Amino acid sequence: MASAILLAATVSAQSLKPIKLVTPSKERGASIMQSLANRQSVREFSEKKLSDQDLSDVIWAACGINRPAEGKRTSPTAMNKQDVDLYVFLAEGVYLYDVKNHSLAPVVAGDHRPLIGDRQPTINKAPAILLMVSDLARFDVNVGNDVKREFGALDVGIVSQNISLFCAGCGLVTVPRAFMDKEKLRTLLKLSDTQVLMLNNPVGYPK
Repeated sequence: MASAILLAATVSAQSLKPIKLVTPSKERGASIMQSLANRQSVREFSEKKLSDQDLSDVIWAACGINRPAEGKRTSPTAMNKQDVDLYVFLAEGVYLYDVKNHSLAPVVAGDHRPLIGDRQPTINKAPAILLMVSDLARFDVNVGNDVKREFGALDVGIVSQNISLFCAGCGLVTVPRAFMDKEKLRTLLKLSDTQVLMLNNPVGYPK
């Protein structure tokens, strides 16, 4: 059964095409202090699809490259190991953020947002859900797995806060969440044992 699911996922991913995100707009949004004042957790969303600019900008804000010459990002990570992978769940399918090319690589077709909404069905109506996964294997240092998980949790928390502040400053809404069907998502995304599902942020417009 598991092999049949993986085969179906591979075939369905072929029906999706990569998405080249538009250039991020770095001149928009409220001041950082106003964004902090506006920040709140919202669990109900308009079903309106995100504009190309909003989709590009929220993803770049999360963990995009802000110093091209060095390849460094908007979100710091422990020892600059850049352990956080960002999966983007849209109505048509799931994509993996290609940071270097600021584009979305197809993973699997179909609407899999309910695997993240889980016991909160209103989450499924968010036009985009950003899922953060920390790959502990990238911490190639002589420390235990518990320490690596702490590193990963801290790094993911920063990415999630970037998303929250972008939304608060640019008229979108979101909420950081840990609830999701981790076992089914692990199978769907073909994650390795070192890849840990940490948090998700549904993103959309106010209802």
